[in-house]
Amino acid sequence: AKDWLLFPENIGKHLSIDEVALSKGELYTIITNKKAKGKAGSIVAIIAGTKAEQIIQHLYKIPSSKRNKVKEITLDMANAMKLIVTKCFPKAVQVTDRFHVQKLALDALQDIRIKHRWEAIEKE
Repeated sequence: AKDWLLFPENIGKHLSIDEVALSKGELYTIITNKKAKGKAGSIVAIIAGTKAEQIIQHLYKIPSSKRNKVKEITLDMANAMKLIVTKCFPKAVQVTDRFHVQKLALDALQDIRIKHRWEAIEKE
């Protein structure tokens, strides 16, 4: 069985890349066309693993003329994802997904709340 599937015909201007854990803890990197909204034509690539070099090697099988049409890619903040996008979709703007932005903001807010709480306790 192949450890990768590519559907270059599904590439659009707006993509999303993320890693997914399937059954038995197997990790896959999945690239989707956001315009398809999870319906038919969504999947651009499914590649076993999350190692940047491996993913890049497979994505290079898609002609650069197609990869260069991508204007924007949504990704998490993992360095491997940034490297993959930079190498394979050089003309695309990288956008951090909303979930990770919200998590950063909430974590920062929680740190501030804890700091102020300790300051209030010390004053008492």
